[in-house]
Formats: sequence, C-alpha cells, structure tokens
Amino acid sequence: MRITNKMMTNNVLHNINNNKNLLSTLENQYSTGKKIQKPSDDPIVAVRALKLRTNLSEITQYTEKNIPDALSWMDTTESSLDVVNAVLRQMNTYCNQGANDTLTAEDRNSIVENLEQLKRHIYQEGNSNYAGRYVFSGYKTDTPLVFNEPTDDYLYEITEPLCGDDITAEFKIVNNVDINKFDKENPDAFDKTMPNQIQYYRMRLAYSNLEPGKEVNGVPTPGAKLTYTDGSADAEGYLNKLELPITEKSSSDADAYTPGDDEIYFIKETGELIFGKTAYERVRKSEHIDVTYSKKKFETNELRPEHYFNCVRTSEDGTEVLHYEKEDLNYNKEEKFGAKKGQEIQYEVNFNQKLTINTQGDEAFTHDIGRAIDDIINAVSDVKETEEKMAEVDKMLEDTNLTPEQRKALEGIKEQLTSEFTLRTDIMQAAFAGGLSDTVAMQDKVNVAMSDLGGRYNRLLLTQSRLGDQQVDFEDLLSSNEDVDLVDTIVKYTSAETIYNSSLSAASKLVQSSLLDFL
Repeated sequence: MRITNKMMTNNVLHNINNNKNLLSTLENQYSTGKKIQKPSDDPIVAVRALKLRTNLSEITQYTEKNIPDALSWMDTTESSLDVVNAVLRQMNTYCNQGANDTLTAEDRNSIVENLEQLKRHIYQEGNSNYAGRYVFSGYKTDTPLVFNEPTDDYLYEITEPLCGDDITAEFKIVNNVDINKFDKENPDAFDKTMPNQIQYYRMRLAYSNLEPGKEVNGVPTPGAKLTYTDGSADAEGYLNKLELPITEKSSSDADAYTPGDDEIYFIKETGELIFGKTAYERVRKSEHIDVTYSKKKFETNELRPEHYFNCVRTSEDGTEVLHYEKEDLNYNKEEKFGAKKGQEIQYEVNFNQKLTINTQGDEAFTHDIGRAIDDIINAVSDVKETEEKMAEVDKMLEDTNLTPEQRKALEGIKEQLTSEFTLRTDIMQAAFAGGLSDTVAMQDKVNVAMSDLGGRYNRLLLTQSRLGDQQVDFEDLLSSNEDVDLVDTIVKYTSAETIYNSSLSAASKLVQSSLLDFL
C-alpha cells in the first residue's frame, strides 16, 4: 500500500484533534467537577442522573416541607389535647369535692365558678390553629370549632344521632315551697304539702335554648321530631324508621316533667326530651334514634353544629341554605349506625405513602361536658335558692311580735324547707357525680385521641428518619453517577496534555521533511 505525505498529514491532524478533544473533555470535567456536560456525552449517565435527581427532589420535598409541616400541625394538636386533659383532671377534682355534703355554700359557689371557667377554657382549646388553619375542624379549616362570639345570624336545623342508652333516669323536686305565698293575716292558708322527689326519664340534647314549634298550613308542629328503629327491616334490608309524637312544653309548666305514659315532652329552654314510661320502654333498647330540632341563638364557646351533626344552615333572610353532612343516617341493617364520613387531612410523607395529620373535634371535644356543668350550676343554684328561703324564714322567726299561729306556721314552713333542702342537696350531689362520670368519659376520649395522634406522630418520625437515610444514599449515588474523581481527572488531564504536546512535536518533525530534501 502506498503511503503518501497527504495521508500522513491527515492522520497526524486527526490524531492531534482526538488528543485535543480528550484534553478539552478532561479540562471541562476538571473545571466543572461533572462527568458530562450534555446528555449526548453519555446517555446512560444522563438518564440515571435524571431519575436520581427526581427521587432526590421528592425526598427533599418530604423531609424539608411536608414532614416538618405535618409535625408542626400535630405538635399544635398534641399541645391542645394536653391542656384539655389537664383541665379535665381539675374538673374531676372539683366534681369530687362538690359531691361532698360537708361543703358550705361559699365552697359550692367557688367550685361552680371554677367549673364554669374551666368549661370555657376547654372549648377555647377547640379553636387552636396552626398557620391560620383550625386544627380540629376537619376540612373546614377556615371555620372555628366553637363560636367565638354570640350569634343569631343563621338558623340551624340539626339532626342529632342518639340511642336508648342516652336516656337516663333523673329526679326532680315537686311541691316546692313558695314563701311569697305566706300571708301573715291568714297563716293557716299556706300549703303545708311537703316537697317530694319524682323520677323521670330524660334524653339530654346537645344544646339548650332551642327554637319553638311553628304552624305548618295551620297545623301546629312541635320544635322537635324523633324517629327510631326497633330492629325490623324492609324488603331491601334497611331498618324501618318509626316516629313518636312529641308535645312541646315550657320548663315553667307545672307538668313539664310528668308526661303521660305514652307521651314525650320537648322542653326547648333546657334542650330535653322527657319520656313517659311506655314511650321510654319503646325506645330504651333502640340503637338508632334521630332527634331533629332547630337552634338559632348560639353563645360564645358553643360547639358549631356543622362539625358534629347533619344539619341545614339557613341565613336570616332565607337566601343562603347550606347542607352539612357529618353522619351517614341512611343506615342499613348490616351497617354500623352513624358511620363517620371522615374528614381526614392527609399529607404525602413518602413515595405513595400518606399520613393523616389532623384530629377531628368530635374525637376529643363533646357537648356532654358542657351540659353536665350546666346541670351542676342549675342544681347548685336550686340549693342556694332554698338556703336563701330558709334564711328569710329564720329572719321572720326573729320577729318578737309574731302570734303563736304565725310562729307555728313559719316553723312548719321551715320544716318544709329543710326537707326541700335535703332533697335538692341529694340532686346536687347526683349532678356532681354525673359531672364526675362525664369528665372521666371525656378524659378517656381525649386519651384515645392522644394515643392515636401519638401513634401517627411516631410513624411520621420513623418515616422522617428513614427518608433522611435515603436522602444521604441518593446523594451518594448521584455524586457517584455525576461527579468526577478530581485526583484521577488531574492525572488523566496531565497525561492527555503530555500526549497532546507530543503529538504536536511529532507533527512538526513530520512536516519539515519533503521529497525535495532527498533530491
């Protein structure tokens, strides 16, 4: 094969160019610290880098944004639940003290005042928020759990799910002594009937001061409606809903707590349903009781119905109607009644892994504790009223101008009042005992919520730890895939530079000789 000068020159230039390209590549690697500058340099490294960077970006999102935000939310929730638990322990102590019959009137008043303040504090904790979002109100993070101020802008039609176990046997005093009816001129005319207790069956609703009934097409309707199930089902397997008639009464009515056997009284002021014996027997074993009623006037720290019940909210002018669904009331024979429609706020904290970060209000805050404190306040008020009447009679007995008939009548009234005081004290102590039970029940509820929150919190910490390790691993893999070994690169660069210079030297010697040099 004939080798020409042109062929040799082309080969020299080709080799010089290859050496220069290698030198340029090594120089870029040396100056940037990266193996490739564009995907075409090494497609395999480029594809692997894209995958690793995507994974690392997702992990960074989880570890630096999602998880810290979730932990902060849960820290806020846990802090509130801790406060509620501590307040409940104090309330439990006060109820235990209140059940002691040796307390003075001042002691009882002090306990009641403390219980009222603690009740307010519990419900205020329900409005805890994180970064402007209420943590206990489910999806409605812009709506507080409780009313921050008195309001009557909306009418709520509330459907409250209950059961037969929510009906309790209570006692009330009848034939209360009214000393205003004592006439000094005719002392023997005073009613000498001794006060006595009666037992009645009560279902306490979530709210008091409810709306009265109204007329529909000229027919008066009560302010409440009660439907229940007796276990029977229709052809499709759905539980039959039965309705019982309700009569509306005022708490001031003499017969408000003595319904007929088949009757149910609705007392709007106190938010109570009073059952006659037969009506009670019909529903006492029912697991599914729905009571529908309306409420418009809400006080500060009352729980908002939309977070707890199915309800319809209508604006004052009737133009705005909103439906809130909390419970599935289309219960089936095979389904659990009132299955919650969860409002779980979930954060993605790992690849295809979500974690619920919120605790809903009804998992920790109940109406029962507030209603129990109201019962205690009313019972203490009744005892205080009787004590004041006794003090007034004692003052009247100090009058030296009393006739024997008047004195005898007043002594009889004092005996009646002593009996009334004993009975009301018993009811007061029962109210404190009820408060004791309710605080314990709510403590159990809060503890369950805290345990559930703690379990999720620990899972989140484990996920954070695991992702931290994965982040380090991915950073090492990314570095191994993209970054060059600088020492190795410097050695290669020096070698390439020597080769390049050698090729230039060889080329200079080659082009110096020509055919003319040998002629």
